[in-house]
Amino acid sequence: MKNICLIVMVVIFTACNSSQKNLKSVATPFNDNLPAFDKEAHRGGRGIMPENTVEAMVNAIGIGISTLEMDVVITKDKKVILSHEPFFNHEISITPSGQFIEEAKERDYNIYKMTYEEVKKYDVGMKPHPRFPQQQKLKAYKPLLSDVFAAVKDYMMTAKRPPLIYNIETKTDPKTDGKYHPAPEEFVELLMKEIKDANLMEMVIIQSFDFRTLQYLHKKYPSIKTAMLVEANDNRSFRKQLDDLGFNPTIYSPAYELITENLVTEAHAKGIRIVPWTVNDAATVKKLKALKVDGLITDYPELLQ
Repeated sequence: MKNICLIVMVVIFTACNSSQKNLKSVATPFNDNLPAFDKEAHRGGRGIMPENTVEAMVNAIGIGISTLEMDVVITKDKKVILSHEPFFNHEISITPSGQFIEEAKERDYNIYKMTYEEVKKYDVGMKPHPRFPQQQKLKAYKPLLSDVFAAVKDYMMTAKRPPLIYNIETKTDPKTDGKYHPAPEEFVELLMKEIKDANLMEMVIIQSFDFRTLQYLHKKYPSIKTAMLVEANDNRSFRKQLDDLGFNPTIYSPAYELITENLVTEAHAKGIRIVPWTVNDAATVKKLKALKVDGLITDYPELLQ
């Protein structure tokens, strides 16, 4: 009888060990077409080039990144364009008459109230950036997303490089629906039209701090990869954030200060990648890599090489 009990215990112990190994193996590799370690150029690498411009995106490719990170907003005539704010930020913008924009008045330059022809008259590449003194200065304007897709495709074909990933943030906020942007449903549909027209459904990630965008995507376009952005001051637990979202996104993308070994382990156990933002020094890059994050977003893409 003792021998039988011993055999049963051994079988159970072996089965448990096997089950644990299987759980670890299903968590990684991930079921997507993303690189093993994702090197993302934040706004195209704004530490060295004017942010969210065609020039920045093409330059970042040459440095060797795997993903172009960018932001999009909507114009009055329903064009999808690259911009971090739905208005002209005073730090980077020059008016058509050559004047700098005052910080107190920047929100008056509402892109959602301008046609794209009006938007193109503003320069966003020549004003010295107060926080990025190494940034190259050149004449630039906020481009159409479709123009970015086309420019990157041309560059990749000429350079004979394989396709890369686009990580696109939707700039929506419940407090400014209808004022600075359309509601999430319309915003997503305008964005998805550009993505479908460029035949890039498999090559994009849609990220947002506004969970409404991601929830609509998950319901209407479940094959699209999503990234949940989280601020450094978000006090919710990881599980609570997932519960509020309502599904497991492809990527969990918090401010890098929130990264812990336990957080990485918990995300990986759910099959979720972790790609923190925005990491701009070599020591932090090394520390986060040691914690087994799945990629990093940086203003200085050369740090990831």
